[in-house]
Amino acid sequence: MLLSAVTATAQSDTLTLTLSEAILTACKQSSDAKAAHHTLLAAEWSYKFYKANYLPAISLTSSPGLNHVTSKVTQPDGSSLFVEQNQLSTDASLSVTQNIALTGGQFFVKSTLQRQDELKNNTTAYGSTPVVVGYQQSLFGYNSLKWDRRIEPLRYQQAKKEYKENMELIASRTASYFFTLASAQTELYIAEYNYASADTLSRYARGRYNIGTITESEMLQLELNKITAEANLLNARSYLEDAMQSVRSYLAIDGSCIIKVVIDETVPPYKADVAEALKLAHENSPDPTSYELRRRQSESNLAYAKADAGLKAELYVQFGLSQTADNLRDSYRSPQNRQYASIGITLPLLDWGRGKGKVKVAESNVDLVETQIEQAYKDFEINVGKMVRQFNLQAHRVEVAAKSATLAQQRYDVARRMYILGKSTILDFNAATSEKDAARRSHISALQTYWQLYYGLRSITGGKIFGNL
Repeated sequence: MLLSAVTATAQSDTLTLTLSEAILTACKQSSDAKAAHHTLLAAEWSYKFYKANYLPAISLTSSPGLNHVTSKVTQPDGSSLFVEQNQLSTDASLSVTQNIALTGGQFFVKSTLQRQDELKNNTTAYGSTPVVVGYQQSLFGYNSLKWDRRIEPLRYQQAKKEYKENMELIASRTASYFFTLASAQTELYIAEYNYASADTLSRYARGRYNIGTITESEMLQLELNKITAEANLLNARSYLEDAMQSVRSYLAIDGSCIIKVVIDETVPPYKADVAEALKLAHENSPDPTSYELRRRQSESNLAYAKADAGLKAELYVQFGLSQTADNLRDSYRSPQNRQYASIGITLPLLDWGRGKGKVKVAESNVDLVETQIEQAYKDFEINVGKMVRQFNLQAHRVEVAAKSATLAQQRYDVARRMYILGKSTILDFNAATSEKDAARRSHISALQTYWQLYYGLRSITGGKIFGNL
């Protein structure tokens, strides 16, 4: 309903947004939200691909061919003749394979049928292999299936946590854009207010100067204040348009509408507990998962280096039945046994230390990664604690900034009234004006910092702290 209202309102002149409405819009239709969704979708398909490696695979293959050549054929008496060959061969093979994660091998069952047509003699022969059962295994090699089981689920878990983190970061970025626009609106309000006040005081000062109650210097100062306020007004309008365009672009809103943000100048009385935040961060932040993923990848690289440097052996075993005949039916009658087994061995005798060097580099990298992970965990926990402390203080800072803005406005009203009554100097009035403007800006800045810390804490805890978004 909100998005429908946003779309409908965007077609008119003005769109009014609260912070929560802006965040909901960004999480639905911003380019960052779409990118986060597609990234998660890619991770899901990658995880499905990994899972499929442990399921049976069924495949049908065929490679028909036509062979029409003249070839040299050796005769029984040892002589050679050039014989014309005109053959058409067709075949089909149905196979079922199953990877074995424990050993890294592959079990297979297949059935094959071949047909050979001698087009010149008009003869046909069939060869069938009704069933073949086999197993192939790399001995002493790197078991990618075992290591994928240790790495890929962790990678997918990291992707899901990153998606939640990205959605909270989108909320944080939206808050930044929102309060930048709020600051621009405030600057415009301040500039309009100050210009109206400066214009009034300028006309008032000219009258007082004409009757000799103020000096020419004071009258010129007020004229200068009016010109400065007018320049500030022009700058504020330009700043507002730039900030509004940034919000339109990030929220994917029609570029012709005018956006006005509604600021809630109060903040919820949330308090975060460091221990709870650390617990939630360890459980839901993608950072600890990425640290563990780095550790397992370094261990996988070490296992690969060790397997590549030592003895290598390939085992291949199959058992099946086969038969040949002049017709299809007879090719499946009384099939004959067929067995095949082979072991290929490769042992490096002299490689000038290349294999050992790879292993040492991989071992050193494991130690380096472990050291880096330990430091990363410490920095991670320090960052969480620092963010919690800053957040717990920020609500009080917002309260102080709001009171300061109220008092500065009251002081400005008093200073303006006292100046008009001739009981104060222009310097006091200018100082009060500057303090009023600075206090209002500080209040908006304090609100922005609060909400960015709020969503920053949510992002680092997977959105679990402070309830649902």
